[in-house]
Amino acid sequence: MPKKKATKKKSSRSYAPPTYTPAEKRRAKTIYNKLLELYPDAHCALIHKNPWELLVATILSAQCTDVLVNKVTPDLFRAYPTPQATAKADLEDIRNLVNKVNFWQNKAKSIHNAAKMVVTDFNGAVPTSMDELIKLPGVARKTANVVLGNAFNINHGVVVDTHIARLSHRYNFTKHKDPKKIEQDLMALFPRDTWTMLAHLLIYHGRQVCKSRHALCDQSPLCTKYCSNAKIVATERANKTKKKAVKKKATKKKAKIKIS
Repeated sequence: MPKKKATKKKSSRSYAPPTYTPAEKRRAKTIYNKLLELYPDAHCALIHKNPWELLVATILSAQCTDVLVNKVTPDLFRAYPTPQATAKADLEDIRNLVNKVNFWQNKAKSIHNAAKMVVTDFNGAVPTSMDELIKLPGVARKTANVVLGNAFNINHGVVVDTHIARLSHRYNFTKHKDPKKIEQDLMALFPRDTWTMLAHLLIYHGRQVCKSRHALCDQSPLCTKYCSNAKIVATERANKTKKKAVKKKATKKKAKIKIS
């Protein structure tokens, strides 16, 4: 049988985001400003005092809640507060300190090796460029964007997590599912100086209102105007209310029949 030709996957690196119209950019700016009004104190939820602590916390946060990470890091940073101390630490000690988070064995190893690399390759200081950060074990583009934006105030790109991906679809900022393509669309749509705060705002709104489950989109003026999920939630809520009313009516009817 003839061999099938291997199909090459299209790389997101070669992806060119759409050219947004002035009207689309004005719409995006309006949504950004409304979110800023709702969450003026939006910030990185990972508790940290310096770039190294943020780097470690972000590595630990992969597929894990920020709340749990913030419970784990105080003891870790108390024991090993610097890259130098972490590099000299016994790997088993690090594992014991982070074993409450998921994938803790791999994450402990990444932190240990990242510390060694920061010490040997970057003079003990967390690097301040994307190209250098992603060389560190356990660090991909999302983690690097978190560190650059929040530790160094460098807007290199936009963090894309599950909340940001979900809201980017619902608010029609993108049509893609690939985080890299979503990021490029957001970078094309929003001004560079808003990128770090944009991520915080979308995460805050995604956690509090525009949720994956039990969303409150129909109760938010911002969502009802711009979010595609608002009508869906409103319809679902109306149907539930209707079913409850029908059930209540049926229960009353049965009660009357029993009495008679």
